[in-house]
Amino acid sequence: MTPIKIRLSFMMFLQFFVWGGWFVTLGTFMASNLASSGAQIGLAFGTQSWGAIIAPFIVGLIADRFFNAERILAVLHLVGAALLYGMATADDFSAFYPLVFGYMVLYMPTLALVNSVAFRQIDNPAKDFPAIRVWGTVGWIVAGLAISYIFAWDSQEAIQEGMLRNTFLLSAGASALLGVYSFTLPATPPVTTSGESISLASLVGADAFRMLKDKNFLIFFVASILICIPLAFYYQNANPFLSGVGVENPTGKMTLGQISEVAFMLALPIFLARFGIKITLIAAMLAWALRYALFAFGDADAGLWMLILGIALHGVCYDFFFVAGQVYTDAKAGPSHRSAAQGMITLATYGAGMLIGFMVAGWASDHYQDADGVIWSHLWLLPCYIALAITLLFAVSFKGDKIDNKPTA
Repeated sequence: MTPIKIRLSFMMFLQFFVWGGWFVTLGTFMASNLASSGAQIGLAFGTQSWGAIIAPFIVGLIADRFFNAERILAVLHLVGAALLYGMATADDFSAFYPLVFGYMVLYMPTLALVNSVAFRQIDNPAKDFPAIRVWGTVGWIVAGLAISYIFAWDSQEAIQEGMLRNTFLLSAGASALLGVYSFTLPATPPVTTSGESISLASLVGADAFRMLKDKNFLIFFVASILICIPLAFYYQNANPFLSGVGVENPTGKMTLGQISEVAFMLALPIFLARFGIKITLIAAMLAWALRYALFAFGDADAGLWMLILGIALHGVCYDFFFVAGQVYTDAKAGPSHRSAAQGMITLATYGAGMLIGFMVAGWASDHYQDADGVIWSHLWLLPCYIALAITLLFAVSFKGDKIDNKPTA
């Protein structure tokens, strides 16, 4: 690996280490340290969606026009480090929420910025970028393993002592390091000139909405929004659930999901080529339903294997729907609307879809409660039924569709 690729890989490692270091345990932290309700936890997770909605404007109006990407990346991560420190010291939801909202508005644009820096510094993105990007997944995995197996901040005793606050301090340190490191990255100046106009429609991907005239793509588009509801249940409730039922090292065990992402990413092109887009998407949606059924009936003793299998299904759930969906969108859009189409899907899923999903998951957490806490079997069956309903509607409505271009992992 060349020196520049090593530097870019380290950038990706830190980028996702920062996120994985606090986001996975956020629900557990808020319930135990801030005594937050399910609705409040849903609001906190929903800041990711607001960040995704606002991100195109920050990147499109500022990074693409006026300043070097690596400098904006540095500033955003340095300010983010301060906000993460503030999150660690917050004592209640009213103090915590403005900090997490501000942080996610700043963090989500950095996902596009690290990609921009990487793409501009390598000669063959199709060949070289996956090997660089995979280090981001490694960073997320290392953060989870460190929390569980090195620091043990997610053990039952540590949670009761409030040790999960340290996850924000860990991420704050990594964010500060990435901020300083970003100033050393190769210059990545704006591609557009200051006199070049950028329309609001192009920033939000509105130019691609004409694709919704295609019935098949419209069905896929609606399914993409709806499937974010069960997706939000996993992000918001998986760690509190595993901790609550007594699974040891829950954050470390959840890294199996990212490990499976890597494996199924490699399998995706083969699956698409053999079975087509419709079967691939249906397999993903059925995997969501199976995962939540396993969570509903598993436990930390004899049923631990069901919980582990449910976590490991993350690669099928995510790659076979969202990554396959990006491939499908790219093929349907054609060369002239590819960027706009991907922007539209991102806003629809991580923006609107996840925002709705976190609201529903928060409501469910409050609704399925008794004197002992959340009734987990009832809560997990809800997204299971939702995923099954979406699968049925999609299977009946979506007709076989071909992808002309060859998919790549």
